[in-house]
Amino acid sequence: MHLLDFALSQYKLIVTLVALLSFPLLMKACCKLLEKVTRGKIDSHRKQRADLLIRVLVAFVFVCFMLVFWGIELRGLLVLGSSLFAMLGVAMFAGWSLLSNLTSFLLMFIQNDYRVGNWVRIVDGANFVEGCIVEMGLMSVVLRHVDGHKVVYPNNLFVTRPVMVLSQEPTKPKQVPAPRRTLGPKK
Repeated sequence: MHLLDFALSQYKLIVTLVALLSFPLLMKACCKLLEKVTRGKIDSHRKQRADLLIRVLVAFVFVCFMLVFWGIELRGLLVLGSSLFAMLGVAMFAGWSLLSNLTSFLLMFIQNDYRVGNWVRIVDGANFVEGCIVEMGLMSVVLRHVDGHKVVYPNNLFVTRPVMVLSQEPTKPKQVPAPRRTLGPKK
């Protein structure tokens, strides 16, 4: 009877302890679900980032539930969340800001049309840039040109420009020698 009284008086602490002990199992289940859904569909780089994103989201939701369970109001957290949402909305329309590059990274992450190792051609009016995607970072995409040069392309431009995913490596353009010009009178 004494143990039952203690359990009833300390139920919040016991529920929190059980939740904390079951949290790693919940995290493992979410990661296994992600593995099952994405098997063979994304490269290892994106898989690691997706795993990190899932872990952060699950931990955030878990902390919110624990705070509500303990009676802490989340009004301040809702204000912060809506402010962040508004900032992301502004970032979608801001052309050259750092926030627009981060937002574009999230769009590329979700879209999953481009992968490391794909040959792409980014069309910008009458000009284009083509190369093999070497890295997809938070701020930029790194391309390796046919000539071996690296091209660092900002994420916000990569998302807003037409991008062709090429089926094979493009051929190296032929070098046309420039005509020699001499100064002085013509002969």
